[in-house]
Amino acid sequence: MAVIVDTCTQPLSLPSSRPARELGEAACPAVPDYLRRYYWWAYVHPAAIELFERQWLINLILWGNYARLRDAALDELGRSLPGATLQVACAYGDLSIALAERAAAGRGSVDIVDVLPLQLRNLRAKLPPRLPARLLPMDSTRLRLPDASYDRVLVFFLLHEQPRDIRRRTLQEAFRVVRPGGRIVIVDYARPRWWHPLRYLWRPLLAALEPFALDLWHEDLADWLPASGVGSLSLRTFFGGLYRVLTVTRRSEA
Repeated sequence: MAVIVDTCTQPLSLPSSRPARELGEAACPAVPDYLRRYYWWAYVHPAAIELFERQWLINLILWGNYARLRDAALDELGRSLPGATLQVACAYGDLSIALAERAAAGRGSVDIVDVLPLQLRNLRAKLPPRLPARLLPMDSTRLRLPDASYDRVLVFFLLHEQPRDIRRRTLQEAFRVVRPGGRIVIVDYARPRWWHPLRYLWRPLLAALEPFALDLWHEDLADWLPASGVGSLSLRTFFGGLYRVLTVTRRSEA
């Protein structure tokens, strides 16, 4: 049975092959100010889960592209996932279930971190206990996990919700915990092509509800990657360029 830790009072006992750094009695990480201020309605308030944890609604928000983006991200990681996989932040929908199923197929394991215990509890309720997943209360900018301890990392629609400095630190942490030669898959918004009607219709809504999202329209995600750690980049775009799947391979050690 999978070990699932989703509270901030239980000791987090990790296997010796992947010990957490200075965990002991896990304390709840502080909820970032930007999350409380701008995303209370989507993640922090208990009613958010009742509203948004609906597969059809998530698909509607992504203009019918949820399944395509989920499957594209998973396929970049691999059909079966041996070793250790990390998902940075919970996500509404069945992404984490599908990820854990691929880990099970490869006799691997999945760790999923989030700064909000409420989101971890919601994910725990969704995940079948047979799947090899653990839920850990952690801030994406301060992962209490050892260097080079994961074969792959998934960051799914997180970066557009973060201010620039937080986004950069999240990516630095993702690079730190992935092994040389391992990959990081990032799914997020991008700037749609000039002819795309949502370029003009979606922009004011993003500006109102997602105040940091338009950064990703004007700057390349590669600008926030630690240049010394990048071995290769692979980019796919979807739905007229509105969404991107970026696969980054960490440079192998010489």
